[in-house]
Amino acid sequence: MRPTSRSRTGTRCTPGTRVPALELTTIRADRLRVPDPDRLTHLVFRRFAACPICNVHLHSVARRHSEIVAAGVREIVVFHSSVDAMVPHQGSLPFDAVADPDRQLYRQFGVESSMRSVLDPRAWTAWIKPEAWRVGLRELRSGARQRLRDTNVLGMPAELLIAPSGTVLAAKYGSHANDQWSVDELLRLAATCRR
Repeated sequence: MRPTSRSRTGTRCTPGTRVPALELTTIRADRLRVPDPDRLTHLVFRRFAACPICNVHLHSVARRHSEIVAAGVREIVVFHSSVDAMVPHQGSLPFDAVADPDRQLYRQFGVESSMRSVLDPRAWTAWIKPEAWRVGLRELRSGARQRLRDTNVLGMPAELLIAPSGTVLAAKYGSHANDQWSVDELLRLAATCRR
């Protein structure tokens, strides 16, 4: 692991980076601290609230949330959408969700937008899953097309595993919209970091 460095605005975090203490408000109006003082924090930056790719992945995380908690990890997901846009999609998740419509956290942690997010063929594999089709059709029926007019669909995902001290233990900045850790990878990383 590299020596500890300070996180700078717009700079990607790497293992060893120290993130500043933050106090965030969830879409349920709960206050939370990042990093969590008692357990690892899995801070996830997703795309927009109605993103079918993001929501299919988050459903897989939600199904295994008890395993994540048992591994000593607090799950926090951030979207560059408003609270109103997020509640219908992320309101029932068993973990914390944070709205960042002005992208302040995205800029602080160096999370970018790119045409690669949707043009990379590896992002298309998300649509092979039947669940993605169900989520996508539900979004279209619910008027998501109207909400997409004010949404940047080119956002890239990113995720950090942060120690209670604020040190980044692992980081992944996705190369396309469907590039994220699986739950199994997250659990392996958490076990490795705890050793």
